[in-house]
Amino acid sequence: MRTVWTMGFVAAAALSFCFPDFIVFRFTQAAIWAVALSGLVLLCGVAGQFSFAQAALFGIGGYGAALVANHAMPVYFGLPLAVLLGFAAGWGLGRIAGGHSLWTQALVTYACAIAFPQLLRWRPIEGRTGGVQGLYLDFPAPPFGLSTDRWMFLMTLGLLGTGLWLARNVVDSRSGRAVRAARDDELAAAAHGVDVVHTRATVWGIAGGYIAVAGCLSAFQYGYVGPTAYNFALSVQMLFGLVIGGMQSLGGAIIGGLFLQFFPDVTAGLGKGLSALLYAVLLIAAIVAMPRGIAGLLASVRLRLAQ
Repeated sequence: MRTVWTMGFVAAAALSFCFPDFIVFRFTQAAIWAVALSGLVLLCGVAGQFSFAQAALFGIGGYGAALVANHAMPVYFGLPLAVLLGFAAGWGLGRIAGGHSLWTQALVTYACAIAFPQLLRWRPIEGRTGGVQGLYLDFPAPPFGLSTDRWMFLMTLGLLGTGLWLARNVVDSRSGRAVRAARDDELAAAAHGVDVVHTRATVWGIAGGYIAVAGCLSAFQYGYVGPTAYNFALSVQMLFGLVIGGMQSLGGAIIGGLFLQFFPDVTAGLGKGLSALLYAVLLIAAIVAMPRGIAGLLASVRLRLAQ
């Protein structure tokens, strides 16, 4: 399977040279969604946690990139900064909410999602965040004579592949088994020596790093960050992609990313009201008919065919 995945990523990189830049731009955004959803797979699917804070974590990565660019530092420094800031913010949320019920986690992270855009407009720091106007950043000229869109796609694809590889290793490791044990039964896990709160906080931090990197890449792509871009609707949108793709599968993150990017094209001709209605109907249908998402459905079909 690793060989198949590697061949798929190499093929995607090669095919990017066969499409015009505006198509490559859209696939880059789908890959950025997939990076963020990979973190949510670890957090929600593997660890069994719940979060509305992904919009805030996404914004932390974006603003980190903008602040780096606006302080005359190489813009690529925004990527390691996003990892550090996202991990720190996620770990802090995990320490606060990880030991509580899913309802409490939903309330705590909802508060973060609502407060983050307001924080960016706070007068004592609006000189650094740009306030309501946000910040602009200039992406440097790509290497090797590539166009900006194609270079962004290749860089995002490489980070997505690396992120999926790291996530798979985390899931299959001893720490991953401890995370799943804490998800299935907290008391049994604690009885076997698992520090449940610390383990969950670590997963929150890792997921925060993934989502912040996605936010950083999005800032690179659009060249702008602003408080209105990181609202509560963004958190719900990511959860929607997670459910549709499949929260139990890292492959579901890719499916969810493609879905979030290209499904609106299908509903665009139906008008705004009907488009929202179709989203709602599809979400209900996905929960009822595909409780493990598209990735889970495909896995079940493949298993039946193998029998």
